[in-house]
Amino acid sequence: MAEDGLDHAGDRIPSLFAGLCDDAAVFPPGLAPLPDAVVAHDEYVSAWYANLVGPLVVAATALDDLAEVLAGREVPLRIAVTLPGGPAQLDGVIEAVAALPVELDALEIAVPDGMGPDEVLAALSGATAPVFVEIPRDDRRVPLLNALAGTGHRAKFRTGGVRADLYPDEAELAAAVRAAAGAGVPFKATAGLHHALRNTDPATGFEQHGFLNLLLATDAVLQSDGDPETFLAERDGAVVAGRLRALDADRVAAARAAFTSFGTCSITDPLTELAGLGLLEAPRGEA
Repeated sequence: MAEDGLDHAGDRIPSLFAGLCDDAAVFPPGLAPLPDAVVAHDEYVSAWYANLVGPLVVAATALDDLAEVLAGREVPLRIAVTLPGGPAQLDGVIEAVAALPVELDALEIAVPDGMGPDEVLAALSGATAPVFVEIPRDDRRVPLLNALAGTGHRAKFRTGGVRADLYPDEAELAAAVRAAAGAGVPFKATAGLHHALRNTDPATGFEQHGFLNLLLATDAVLQSDGDPETFLAERDGAVVAGRLRALDADRVAAARAAFTSFGTCSITDPLTELAGLGLLEAPRGEA
């Protein structure tokens, strides 16, 4: 591997971005029909950029529909399942998944109001795949992250949604990253990361975080090198891309071990934006 983290050792997806994009096409704002999402996902994982792509994310309530879509399928579909109803859905999900031609990559489990860290951990004891615990935006955040330390479970942070108040500001998101790093708990992000760079959505006026900004903020926290809030606020693509190119392989590995992936309604949009910033290069003749 070359000294910088953009070396890809024969693969066109640099190690900095490998597996970064979980395919959340069926969720807002994309809302792709499940059959269409499965067809598209199969195309993504057969394309030159396959190593950018994580699992197809589906909700627990969609597993019956997924069974119909996958009827007769021979090649397992790699999926992650969200449990918005919390751990109470876990047994049903495990039973449903066992009957499907899928590879269960992860479970993403919400924490119901009033459920404390000890109760959460006890409820996850029957999980059969890595668990991302959706961390509440309240005073349970730090105790819950500390409780997850050393368990093998991971965190999930919401970074946006369909309302402005669902977007944490720079200070809140930086604090969440610091808390996760301090506890040694890897995290994924979901919702609102529609672009590589910090931006203002022209249709809604929402201030949206960029997934590359979050990568830089994670590195800044881990290395005590710069202010993560400043990196979350940066809108200059040249500045962000230059900082990413300057990361050596060890820093890339550390940042990606901490920030594992993010959910995106589009796989091709992040791909296009990364190429536009000069951070990866498509094969000749490919878009």
